[in-house]
Amino acid sequence: MHIKNVLITGATSGIGQATARIFAANGHRLIITGRRKERLTKLAEEIKAQYHVEVLPLVFDVRDYNAVKAAADNLPEDWRSIDVLVNNAGLAVGLNPIQEGVIDDWERMIDTNIKGLLYMTRCFAPLMMANNSGHIINIGSIAGKEVYPNGNVYCATKHAVDALSKAMRTDMLKYGIKVTQIAPGAVETEFSLVRFKGDQEKADNVYKGITPLTGDDIAALIYYVTTLPSHVCINDMVVTPTAQANASIFNRS
Repeated sequence: MHIKNVLITGATSGIGQATARIFAANGHRLIITGRRKERLTKLAEEIKAQYHVEVLPLVFDVRDYNAVKAAADNLPEDWRSIDVLVNNAGLAVGLNPIQEGVIDDWERMIDTNIKGLLYMTRCFAPLMMANNSGHIINIGSIAGKEVYPNGNVYCATKHAVDALSKAMRTDMLKYGIKVTQIAPGAVETEFSLVRFKGDQEKADNVYKGITPLTGDDIAALIYYVTTLPSHVCINDMVVTPTAQANASIFNRS
């Protein structure tokens, strides 16, 4: 088996953490990033102890271009061959109609979901291009395929991820680099708790009466698309719980 260097953003929780674990369980080397140093350090230690693989934790905020560039520029030589980049870091904040939107919420979503993905790709894709190989996986959302009431700016940021994934696929084509977007529906992570700014009751209601997807479910799909033959690229994948038809219709029991 070819041991890959896998770079995962937003690895301190949810889909990112589950993705780190599944790649580690299969023997790959990890670069994990996030803003929360204690969580990131703890995860790195747990993975090294459990799976006996190399882990490089990098603490920075994907919204900070200078920090992203410094991380890329200062990678140790034996980590500079990036095989997989998982652009996972993202969030939804607030659920207001656009005329009542909170500007800080908008800025956080735009800066993380769009600009963070762009900064990471701009700084790390050249390392793949140098090898004429690699795989960029962008975590989009069903909100990038349609809109729902009060989703406005979050939906707009994920529509941007959808468009950027198509653009990246085109731009990276001549370098042999695969680009895959995975667009989940309802996934029970910290997502809704962040959206409702710590209101646990509101967060729980999002998943009430359904069996939502988990971070492990999405991580399994992320890992799967990286195991396909070199001539096969899944460009786009939409996945929902069985009880979810689209962004706003659920069968709640």
